[in-house]
Parts: sequence; C-alpha cells; structure tokens
Amino acid sequence: MNSTHTDLWRRQGAHVLRDAAGHLVGTRFTVWAPHARDVQVKGDFNDWDGGRNPLTRGDDGVWTTVIDGVAAGARYKFAIHGSNGHWSDRADPLARRAEVAPASASIVEESHYTWDDGPWLARRSTWQAHAQPFSTYEVHLASWRRGRCYRDLADDLTAYVVEMGFTHVELMPVMQHPFGGSWGYHVTGYYAPDSRLGSPDDFRYLVDKLHQAGIGIILDWVPGHFATDDWALGRFDGQALYEHPDPQRGFHPEWGSWIFDFGRPEVRDFLISNALYWAEEFHVDGLRVDGVASMLYLDYSRNDGEWKPNIHGGHEHLEAVQFLQELNEIAYGRVPGIVLIAEESTAWPGVTRATEHGGLGFGFKWNMGWMHDTLEYMQREPVHRPWHQHDLALPLTYAWSENFVLPLSHDEVVHGKGSLLTKMPGSREQQFAGLRAYLAFQWAHPGKQLLFMGCEIGQVAEWAESGEINWWLLDPASSGDAAGHSGVQALVRDLNRVYRDCPALWSLDNQPDGFRWIDADDRDHSTFCFLRQGGGAELVAILNLSDQQVRRSFDLPEGSWRAVLNTDGSAYGGHDRGPSLPVTAADTFDLPPLTMLWLRRVSA
Repeated sequence: MNSTHTDLWRRQGAHVLRDAAGHLVGTRFTVWAPHARDVQVKGDFNDWDGGRNPLTRGDDGVWTTVIDGVAAGARYKFAIHGSNGHWSDRADPLARRAEVAPASASIVEESHYTWDDGPWLARRSTWQAHAQPFSTYEVHLASWRRGRCYRDLADDLTAYVVEMGFTHVELMPVMQHPFGGSWGYHVTGYYAPDSRLGSPDDFRYLVDKLHQAGIGIILDWVPGHFATDDWALGRFDGQALYEHPDPQRGFHPEWGSWIFDFGRPEVRDFLISNALYWAEEFHVDGLRVDGVASMLYLDYSRNDGEWKPNIHGGHEHLEAVQFLQELNEIAYGRVPGIVLIAEESTAWPGVTRATEHGGLGFGFKWNMGWMHDTLEYMQREPVHRPWHQHDLALPLTYAWSENFVLPLSHDEVVHGKGSLLTKMPGSREQQFAGLRAYLAFQWAHPGKQLLFMGCEIGQVAEWAESGEINWWLLDPASSGDAAGHSGVQALVRDLNRVYRDCPALWSLDNQPDGFRWIDADDRDHSTFCFLRQGGGAELVAILNLSDQQVRRSFDLPEGSWRAVLNTDGSAYGGHDRGPSLPVTAADTFDLPPLTMLWLRRVSA
C-alpha cells in the first residue's frame, strides 16, 4: 500500500531551470493530461499565443516543454485540446503560485526563502503529540484582522498566540480558492498559498515566525472534494480525470463540488504529494483533514437510488479508506513529528487506530459528539438542567475510544447558530459566567482542545469572513461589556497557562487512568466533580452549572487542595466567590453559580 510518486511538485508544474553557474536557462512546464489531443502553454512571455509553445506527450500521458528565458513571475495557463474536441485554458494543477482572484492564471514560482526554525523541527521530531500539551487556536487569516498580509500576521498573530498561551494555530484552508465566501473549502490550487495575502515565501515567513516563537501550525486540508470552476481541475483534459467519472461517486450534491477519484493511482499520488508538499516545503506541523465522513460513505448526503454499493454490497467507500490509510502511513513515515487530524462525525471504528490493526491511522479525531452533547446541555436554562444531568457526562462513556480533539470551531458560530456567548442562557452577566465555566470544562476534559478565534473574547456577533473579530468589544470606551469580554480573554490566557504547567491535564489524555469521576450524579444542584491525574500531578475540577450558589462538600482525594483557577475570579469579570483557603474532603464550601474551580494538591 505504498504510493511511488509522492513528490509530484518536483516533477510537474512550472520549474525554473538554471545552469551550473546559477544563470537562468528558462522554465520547464509539465502537466498530466492523458486524454488530451494537444497541449500548449500560453502566457505573458508569448503574448498568450499557445501555438508558439506546444508540449510533447510522454507515454504516461504527461506533457512537457522547456521555454528559454522564462523566469519566475511569469503568468501562464495550459491550453488543453480535450478529448471532447474543445479547447480550454486551464490553471496548472501543480502551480505553486497563482494570481489574486478573480484572476486565475498560474505564476512561475522560485523560492528564495532561508528557514530559521531548525531547533523547532528538531524538537518536533521527538514529540509524542498525545502526551503533550495541545491547545489550538483556529484562525481564518483574512478575517482575524482585516488587511493583514502573511508578513503582518507573522508579527501580529504570533505575538497574540504567544500572549494567549496556545500551543498551536490551526488555519482554515490557505490553498488557492477563488470565492472568499467558501472560506477556502472549495479549492482550485492545491499547491499554491492564497495569493490574496502574499507570496509563497511570505507564507513561509509566517510559519517560520510561529515556529521560532514555539507555536505549531496545523492546516485545514480538503481532499474530499474540489471546486467546479471551468478553468481548474474538473474535466481537465476533456473528460473526468481528477474526479470520478460516475456522478454518483464523482459529484458532491450537498456542496456542489467534484469528488476525487480515490481509486485512481495518479489522483492518490496528487493528493498524497500535496500533503507532503505542505509539510516539506512549508514546514507545517500537521493537517486537519476536512470532511472525512463524506469520503468514507458512498451514501453520504445521498438518497436511495443516488448511490451504488461497493463490491461487497456495503456503503463504505473502499477506495477512500485505502487512500486515507495510505496517506497516514506515508506521512507519518516520512515527516517526523507530523500529526494528521480527522474531521469525522460518525461512529466509524478505528479512525485513530493504526493501519496495521485495520484503522485509518490518524493521530487525532475531532470529537463532534462532545461538541454537540455539551453545547446542547449548555444552551438549556439552568432550571431544566437537572433533568439532563448525564448529558454533559455522556462523552466520558466514549472519551477513550479514539484520540480526541474537543472542537469549538467556526462551524458553531455561523449560519444563524449565534456566538458561543449568545448560546448561553440568561442575562449578559450569566452568559459571561456560563461561557467561562464551559471553556474551563473544555480545558479540563480529557482530549486536546480547539477554540475558534473570537470565542476567546466572548464575541457577541456570529463570525463573518467579510469582517474581522470585534476587537472593539475589549475597549471600555466602545463597549459597555468590555470588562466581561476582557475577562473571558484573561480566563483563556490563564486556562492555557495552568494547562501547560499541569501534566494531569494532558499526559494521559487518551487513557482512562488519567480520569476519575468523583461525583457526576448531583442533579439537584447541577454540579460535577472529577479528578485528572498524570505526569506526577493531580487536579480536581468542580463545576456548578446551576444559577444558584451551592454549599456542599465533595469526596476529594486525601489531602489538602487549593484553587488554582476559579472562573468567578474578579480578573475574569466575576465576583471572587468560592474557597480562598485550602479544602479537604471533609470541608463544606461555597460553589458560586455558573462556575468551575480547578484545585491542586497542597499536601497529602
């Protein structure tokens, strides 16, 4: 199960040629178009007259030519005379740079970047991600702050993420896409960073600066489907090439996009090469693979009669399964320290199980069940929560079935769903308190955590890619609730600080030995209490999700315990209620409403 051409970006596309002295010779253009009758390259170097520069076809359906004198920065397209008899102008599938949308030509690229992140890569190669702190800030680069390019973000975003204490940044797709409203999930240029924000070397600079600051970078990656723009990959040489020829397997009815033909070796090579390209050429630390569920099932978003079973009569997409296993085997074998994360929303078994044991081989899986169950609970009025006590605890029944990331992502704050803050019931003060308690619960729960930008300041409005985070909410002169928003931000900063310093919260995330319920049954008061342990540390987490102060004791482990984090702290916009002195199992103490306490052992 090993692909043999996993470095396609070195073989295909446009490559500047130089002689032994480094002087420019020209550019070699190479493209795979096995069904084409003729292929030409047109660009600003030949007045866009492809007839001057035909390509020669090889036995493998790969066409190539060298054009003297063409240098980096030249714009070009391939003119394809397809098997359907029509000519079409196409962007290069392996283009490493593209024009700014809506222009769609490819650009000859030659990197001159010198990396300074060697110490980071050396450390990363020794990591065991499951047993490390892994706290991720999800970002849509174009709307984090409007008008920032990759090099601006290298300073601004890096400084902010360091200040907030996150270990990783996850970027929504940065691959070239023509429509900003797709958020990058309808890709036309898999090998080109989004040109709206700068050049490929500018993007390298951003990654490098994050690494030098000790921050890992994960990219959203979309191998499940691709954009239908007629100058891109679809029907590339006059018939289905990258997409499956059967529309029941080759077209996505929910998203209106083409689906890759995962059973075709050349397509698998294209995608696996692309994953490795971002890791090797841009030093990214991992990929979050979008829409894995849509890849695994032949009947995904299809009604009866709209799909065909596999050779065994089932609905599993066997070729996609093989592709994902091959992807993980090759990536983990070739890139030390890389992590691949699956967005998979079903109960498919073994998403993070090793491929040799029949699994898909991912490092982590997004725990969509945790997100749905806990948000559903948190949106209930406190008066109704006693009847749903075990809904919040339900994810602990499967918390160790996979290696999980707990996502509060962009998908939860768009399309009429409201922001995290406005999902919380009650007055604005109660909404802030509920959000603070919920975020502390996320950080204390087994699994790694991911939080979308804006949620860390308790943004009121939904996210919109055409705007930016409402940073003005933090300004007392502009916002009457500035203290509440600044309080949520301060809490997230402290959650990350205490989290990173306490191995109990991350060293045994994927093992049941790292967690123990102390009390999950106090439905009368909507309280929860559990122990996290590991790495020689222990932390007790106590959660009150009623809107009343609760006075009670808990069966804490033997010893004396002091609060190291209280979401009702005045620094977070609360009232400083809760135990100020160490407590023991015999002590009765007050739990403020809508509050979480983290307790560390003082003495045994």
